[in-house]
Amino acid sequence: MTRGSVAWVVAVGLLGTGLAMNTLRPAAGVAHQPVTGLAAPALANPRYTVVMTEGTNLLVVDNGRNTMYYYTVDQGKEVGDDLKLRGTIDLSEVGGPVVKLRHYRSAGATQDAKPLPSDK
Repeated sequence: MTRGSVAWVVAVGLLGTGLAMNTLRPAAGVAHQPVTGLAAPALANPRYTVVMTEGTNLLVVDNGRNTMYYYTVDQGKEVGDDLKLRGTIDLSEVGGPVVKLRHYRSAGATQDAKPLPSDK
């Protein structure tokens, strides 16, 4: 091979490598652009996050209200029985000196249960 043909092969090789790298890499800045349209709700933060569950209890965070809910079955009940709201925590209090738990009545508690008078 002559010196001119070696330079030509190197130039074509570099050009091909550059084109391949530019074509195969992800587009710059795509991850930082806002998503709109039908795909937006699927990529948004979930409304609820299940923190823990063992079948007889459930710890859930409502990300929209910044509140954690604790549910459990009545004492002596089986896995799969109805879970009842036992208490909530306002997560905006996290980081402060006290995080106050709001207890709910255990007998027949529902989501619209009234807090106990001592929790006011």
